Amino acid sequence: MVDLKAKPFELTDDEIAWVETKIAEMSLDEKLEQLFILLKGKPGVDEQEIEQSLSSFRQGGLRWQGGDKNTVYRQNALYQKYSKLPLFIAANCDDGGIGALPEGTFVATAAEAGAGRSTETAYDIGYVAGKECAAIGVNWMFNPIADLYLNWRNTIVNTRSFGSDPDQVLEHCRAYIRGIKDAAPHMACTAKHFPGDGVDELDPHLSLAINDLSPEDWENSFGKVYRGLIADGLESIMIGQIALPEMSRKLRPGIQNEDIMPATLAPELLQDLLRGEMGFNGVIISDASHMVGMSGKMKRSEAVPACIAAGCDVLLFANDPAEDLEYMKKGYEDGIITEERLSDALHRILGLKAHMHLYEKDRLIPEPEALDVVGCPEHHRRAEEAAERCITLVKDTRKLLPIDPGKMKRAFLVYCQSTPNSRAYSGDPVRAAFTKELENAGFTVTQCPNFYDLELENGVSPMNFLRMMQTGTRKDFTSKYDVIFVVINVKGYAQKNTERLSWSSGHSMEMPWYNEELPVVAISLNYTNHLIDYANAHTFINAYGPNPENLHALVEKITGKSEFLGKAEETVFCGRWDTRL
Repeated sequence: MVDLKAKPFELTDDEIAWVETKIAEMSLDEKLEQLFILLKGKPGVDEQEIEQSLSSFRQGGLRWQGGDKNTVYRQNALYQKYSKLPLFIAANCDDGGIGALPEGTFVATAAEAGAGRSTETAYDIGYVAGKECAAIGVNWMFNPIADLYLNWRNTIVNTRSFGSDPDQVLEHCRAYIRGIKDAAPHMACTAKHFPGDGVDELDPHLSLAINDLSPEDWENSFGKVYRGLIADGLESIMIGQIALPEMSRKLRPGIQNEDIMPATLAPELLQDLLRGEMGFNGVIISDASHMVGMSGKMKRSEAVPACIAAGCDVLLFANDPAEDLEYMKKGYEDGIITEERLSDALHRILGLKAHMHLYEKDRLIPEPEALDVVGCPEHHRRAEEAAERCITLVKDTRKLLPIDPGKMKRAFLVYCQSTPNSRAYSGDPVRAAFTKELENAGFTVTQCPNFYDLELENGVSPMNFLRMMQTGTRKDFTSKYDVIFVVINVKGYAQKNTERLSWSSGHSMEMPWYNEELPVVAISLNYTNHLIDYANAHTFINAYGPNPENLHALVEKITGKSEFLGKAEETVFCGRWDTRL
């Protein structure tokens, strides 16, 4: 049973009495509804709709999508106003406040922070996220990410992990949490995605991910990170749609392959390992329940109660709230969710709300003036400092850098963006911003056209796009330019298991046929593993972000006005010899 006086709750007798009183007052439906964090996907604010939804489904918490800071602030205020019990309001902020709001501040990715020589950037990410999210009423942070980047092919973890070394990841997670607590002392933090992503190359949104480490190797890596955070008093852990088969086999001798489940449905991983051997006393929340890593393994009617029975206290998102509630209720009536398991989950949920002081109604939503902190100059200064200390020169084997624009003025810019889903593509603002930074530094810039530009402007088809075989003479080309910048701004999410560099059309002029004709600087603005697709780049930089601060610092470093201070991990070379040349 839950010890509400122990870490992470550490409740007083009065707070425990509040928990017990609220649980005793609930009907069965209200108890089961507390197990859900629902997603508000419809933008905008409709007070009547919010009031009505909370009268029919007394959800435990809220995640939202879309909306500027004023809209989200009002929405969250109304949710707390009409909720019978105070709500968890959660956010994902991997990179800073921008994870919650379009006006929020991008500080750095975890990969960028990991490339720094201290934990200062991780702290700043947490601090800015905490300040900006608290301003709109967020009280539960679904961060930090405790995954280890052990497989260079894995792009769902690539920018979201602090690195491959468990000691480094643990210290950066701790720094992120310190930042949150200094910014918002009562905000709860969540480490994810237990038992650990980054071993295979699959995205759990699309497939069941497999962490195939042996129990011993797992303990020395992911286990080390989670045990350290648990000892610190971590409030909650998010469970990934990730299987840990060797550990399941150890804990359940004779388990058949078909019975090995993602951790969200695996009692041996949640009850025997996480609760039992590791002694975690806080809240266990599932990752999004619509992810194929979970939904592809079990019918939803079975998975909804099975997730709670396995040891999750909270189910993240519903397909249809009313239907999912019926699935949960049937699971309770059939004994899949025992009375003891339901009571345990409720005590942890209400215990965390008490730990966060959500019973103090005047603390649920700050005054509107708090919104002034969102995107403030101090936060952007922290982004500038992160860029200064973390941008990484991966290699410069021909000693091209620094470049003097007075001597190598004429630049040819090749820009590769994530392929737009719509032919309404009308140019990329990041390309324009980087071009402006180069021009401000003294370069003249000619842009290599890509298919999307030509299609929009000229109505051309892929068949008559300017192709690599139609670039004219090399002599003519090399007489026009002094240096080539290849900028790769590719990032994907929940669409492909592995995102890779992709040119805008087959045999396009963008492809690096020019690599040995002129000096080339290749730059990634997101993923760190693009050398697998451009191994013969002799100068390669990981800049980690397309935000203005990173673009400015990048050009300053290319032109020698500041040093490259970031440190590359071995994973950037993708396990190949040719990427080092």
